[in-house]
Amino acid sequence: MICDGPIDPAALLAQFAEARGDAGAIVSFTGTVRGTGGVTALELEHHPTFSAKVIEAIGAHAKARFDIADCLIAHRVGSLAPGEPIVFVAAASAHRRAAFEAVDYLMDRLKTEAPLWKRELRADGAEWIEARASDLSDRARWEDKNANR
Repeated sequence: MICDGPIDPAALLAQFAEARGDAGAIVSFTGTVRGTGGVTALELEHHPTFSAKVIEAIGAHAKARFDIADCLIAHRVGSLAPGEPIVFVAAASAHRRAAFEAVDYLMDRLKTEAPLWKRELRADGAEWIEARASDLSDRARWEDKNANR
């Protein structure tokens, strides 16, 4: 889901966990806006329909690829201050390994494929940011056809 208001990771996790009482493992990740390098805000733009479809497809792929019962993706758009949650991802499964892997996979795909345009604002100006080489490398490891996952 795309959120144009604040994300409350604790509330999202509680709701997700309550609905998955039969899961043996629930893993979550919360990403926040970094305030390093003089960043005063992060602005995220998106295309409402297209971005939502891509994010939903990423979640569906995780469900098909890993032995998870369900997953949740909440990504913020708009203007965010340093320290604010930008993304929340959770996965529920019978066992921990599948949930950990699914959350890791979801974040790698979101960082490199979600159609969200990010701009860092600083006192001296603004800069559009893209996936780093390390993000692309993290994403590429899921493409190894010889790996189990």
